[in-house]
Amino acid sequence: MHYLKAGQYTYLAGEINALYHEAAVKMGISDSVQNVLYVLCEKGGRCMQSEVSKLTGISRQTINSAIRNLEKDGIVYLEQGKGRNTILCLTENGKEFAAEKILPLYEAENKIWNEWTAEEQQQYLTLTEKYRDGLKKYLKDIL
Repeated sequence: MHYLKAGQYTYLAGEINALYHEAAVKMGISDSVQNVLYVLCEKGGRCMQSEVSKLTGISRQTINSAIRNLEKDGIVYLEQGKGRNTILCLTENGKEFAAEKILPLYEAENKIWNEWTAEEQQQYLTLTEKYRDGLKKYLKDIL
């Protein structure tokens, strides 16, 4: 019975990821580009390049490839930060592009979130964090 419940979570998480993938495909962008732009929008159009990988869980290699494509298309540019830090920034065209491609996701997510009570929102966050922490703990033992 416990396996069924864990399997249900995995199935739901997979379905949610598939919906984000479907949105990216319909918008004509890759999942990794969608994730890069999402983080940039959350961070006000600028963030350290290293943050993108940390916040999305996507490999640095995949993120760097997406950034190169976005640079080539005039959507983002890189600035030298302090030390070895590189800052990723949206261009003016990038701001328009992100508003067209990412804003609809934000709006959908906010509609969902606003349909929930404050208690449901907190419960979701608490249980998701608890699941993440448990997964870290038990994966440490097997990896």
